[in-house]
Amino acid sequence: MIGWEDIYKVVASMAPLYVALALGYASVRWWNMFKLEHCDAINRFNCYFIMPFFTFDFVCHVNPYTMNYRFLTADVIAKCCIGIFLAFWANCSPNGSFSSSTTAFSLSSLNNTLVVGVPLLGAMYGDLGVDLVVQSSVIQSLFWFILLLFLLEFRRAKSKQPDSSLQQPNSIQMEISDNHDLEENRSELETEEVIISSKPPSFWSIMKIVWVKLAKNPNAYACISAIIWALLANRWHFKIPSIIEGSILIMSKAGSGVAMFSMGLFMALRQKIIACGVSKTIVGMILRFVVSPATMAIGGVAMGLRGKVLRVALMQAALPQSITSFVYAQEYGLHADILSTSVIFGTMISLPLLIAYFTILDVVG
Repeated sequence: MIGWEDIYKVVASMAPLYVALALGYASVRWWNMFKLEHCDAINRFNCYFIMPFFTFDFVCHVNPYTMNYRFLTADVIAKCCIGIFLAFWANCSPNGSFSSSTTAFSLSSLNNTLVVGVPLLGAMYGDLGVDLVVQSSVIQSLFWFILLLFLLEFRRAKSKQPDSSLQQPNSIQMEISDNHDLEENRSELETEEVIISSKPPSFWSIMKIVWVKLAKNPNAYACISAIIWALLANRWHFKIPSIIEGSILIMSKAGSGVAMFSMGLFMALRQKIIACGVSKTIVGMILRFVVSPATMAIGGVAMGLRGKVLRVALMQAALPQSITSFVYAQEYGLHADILSTSVIFGTMISLPLLIAYFTILDVVG
């Protein structure tokens, strides 16, 4: 049974997140230290510089040869169940949409495995809990975050407006000699923009844009290069040189802190702390704490998981929302208000809720 000392360890690991959150909130709302463009720059810095190092540092130290592949396959089955349902909903329901399905997938699939999962499941299930939640985090970084990036890039490419160079090209600006020429050129540009926007891009042209964007995104190849390194390092038993590891650590250690600070900035720019409203918050909590463990139960039963392994699988599926999912949502401009509320409020209620789940599973088991 989990004791008060174990609860304190979990709270101690979660409290620094809210310190960073409070500092970010106060720096905008009360101290007026940052403007909107500064907040966007901080989140972009976190998204493209800190998070790739954070992911690489974590994934490269795992041992892929000792993973529980039945557990990981159960996780894949759970995510596939969610993905199939959301794809059907987006295409067949009048209320469904690609954007809403992407956010729903994030809410029901991506959780906070390291900050909350490791100390909590370690207290509940010992080394087995830590080992399995770390494996889950590796698969999340390697597959599900890259899938989320793919969906976000696809949405951006599909709805992308004509290039800004059509609006203010330098060559035209140099040729303009008077106001009459300026108005004439603006009229031509507007006509050209209408023609371009009236021709929706083909599927393959969108896919080409998406793959190019992913190839340039450091978050994508940080995951892939880290697992390749882990495979090679554990096969031939060598380590990262200390000079390289130190260079990685100096960036990766700021991952969770800067993400929560950025979330505090985001909150301060909104009128309400619960930016998305009560109804959307409730839906987000249901997706995170009910739908996610329910689909994991389907995957676990399908793969024949039993005993503690099944319990750990269900508990890790019910962990609070991933902080990284908010960072991506804000960068790509998709329902960042919903993700921020899910991270903040979900993390606050997760401890008593997960203890209740643990007690129920202990009694049932």
